[in-house]
Amino acid sequence: MKNNKYQLIYQKLVQKIDSHVFSPGEKLPSEHELVEMFHTSRETVRKALNQLAQNGYIQKVRGKGSIVLDRGKFDFPISGLISFKELAEKMGRPWETIVHEVTEVAATKELSSKLGELELWKVVRSRKVDNDNIILDQDYFIKSKVPYLDEEICRNSIYDYLESGLSLQIAFADKEVTVEEATDLDKELLDLQGLSHVVVVKSIVHLDDASPFQYTESRHRLDKFRFVDFARRMK
Repeated sequence: MKNNKYQLIYQKLVQKIDSHVFSPGEKLPSEHELVEMFHTSRETVRKALNQLAQNGYIQKVRGKGSIVLDRGKFDFPISGLISFKELAEKMGRPWETIVHEVTEVAATKELSSKLGELELWKVVRSRKVDNDNIILDQDYFIKSKVPYLDEEICRNSIYDYLESGLSLQIAFADKEVTVEEATDLDKELLDLQGLSHVVVVKSIVHLDDASPFQYTESRHRLDKFRFVDFARRMK
């Protein structure tokens, strides 16, 4: 029971943050106050606070305590290669992938120029976080490199399947980020709440031998994401 006490404290603090008992920019009670509040040890409180920090609920500031963060937007790493499942688990919020299409298609001229082959898988999925569909992913995979896909694989994690099941080594991606007018499909499958535009991340993903195997358009609700990167000045 002791091992689970910090998780119980974590869940109770999450509930208070989500219900704005503790609002963005406010400080949480001090470690000493939380020890008294939950009748537990300082070590258990620190474990709960560390989990809150890891999942983006608070920022620990030396000399100031734990500051509640604005959870209205999710950080999406531009330079990293991360699956939605990995991102969702990192966010620590209720999430779901809804698979709308898994079909074999012939590449258009544009897709052929990007991927170099004609036989592709097309996968269309929407991503739900906190009961709102906020991402629409349209993916194309080269069949010679990904010979099989089904709805269950696509609902769980395609990257898990490729890396664990097929032993493929996913290496890097060329990315382009734009803001575009919402399409009819966006309006149908995303909960846009009246928004007229979406953020679109277009990627060509490569294996470790530098060959492309995937083209994706990931379409994000404007108000739900903060696209982040780390930059270092080079001289």
